[in-house]
Amino acid sequence: MNARKGALRSDLSRVDARGVKPADYEDIPELGDDFFEQADEHRAGVLVKRGRGRPPGAKKAQMNLRIDLDVIQAYKAQGEGWQTRMNQALREWAQSHGMLPSAV
Repeated sequence: MNARKGALRSDLSRVDARGVKPADYEDIPELGDDFFEQADEHRAGVLVKRGRGRPPGAKKAQMNLRIDLDVIQAYKAQGEGWQTRMNQALREWAQSHGMLPSAV
């Protein structure tokens, strides 16, 4: 064991021996309902995302789709919302080819 590890171990022993007193908690603010509504939940070390994502009743489905890299790069180059624009382009093509009813 090198000297640094030994020094750390002796410092931790002093911290453990000190203990925690109620006065140590006085500066810690109370956690209200707002905190817990915004907090992330973890189960078995895995983040559970709640209250995020698609709203109930959304008419979209997640799927895996292989698209040529140059097409993806072209859409991404347009900035945020590229997936929405790609969806709109697919919708317009399907409508123009009679696969979907035309938008009113």
